[in-house]
Amino acid sequence: MAVPDSLPQRVFLLAYDPGKGRVRMGTHLGAMLRAAALADLYLAGHLTDADGRAAVGVRRPCPDPVLGAVLDEIAGARPYSWQSWIDHHQRQTVTAVRQQLSDGRWVRLEPRRILGLFPTTNVTLRDPRVRKELLRRISGALKNPIGRVDPTDAALVAIVAAGNLTLVLDGRTRRERNRRIQELTGLSGPIGPALRTSIQATRSG
Repeated sequence: MAVPDSLPQRVFLLAYDPGKGRVRMGTHLGAMLRAAALADLYLAGHLTDADGRAAVGVRRPCPDPVLGAVLDEIAGARPYSWQSWIDHHQRQTVTAVRQQLSDGRWVRLEPRRILGLFPTTNVTLRDPRVRKELLRRISGALKNPIGRVDPTDAALVAIVAAGNLTLVLDGRTRRERNRRIQELTGLSGPIGPALRTSIQATRSG
């Protein structure tokens, strides 16, 4: 079963609640999508870690427009921490990833108005098997020998765990698989801890 190429698109689909027919309110979707974009760029070598800050590695074309936009942000600014880049432009990133999923025909978008006044957009999965495949990959990353886990799947686990996406990893699973989650977080670079710090700062603020 094919799935979207980018981590932000995969995280968005995992955050979608099939039972509710929407992404749950209260989900730290913007932060998770920004973290997913950074993880994608880091794993592909576009970004490196420079003393806790995101730095552009060897600059080369990035074909994904959402990832390319994040890379351009970082390349055009002075060095900031990973957390700072997670905190940047979350709403715009959510909109861009959602549109990207629509353009790729992974989801269907239907504009509507709440109470006839407030504009919103319904999101519908075109093929629920895609989300089930992503859940299967997460399950495999938690159970398979660590050496056989794809770094992208490791990053996916790190992000949904740090983002407290209970729809994917409930509290019991996180407690039982805590050591493995930490191992997978280590494989996926500095983004998981930065996402956790970002969400904690949001809650305390």
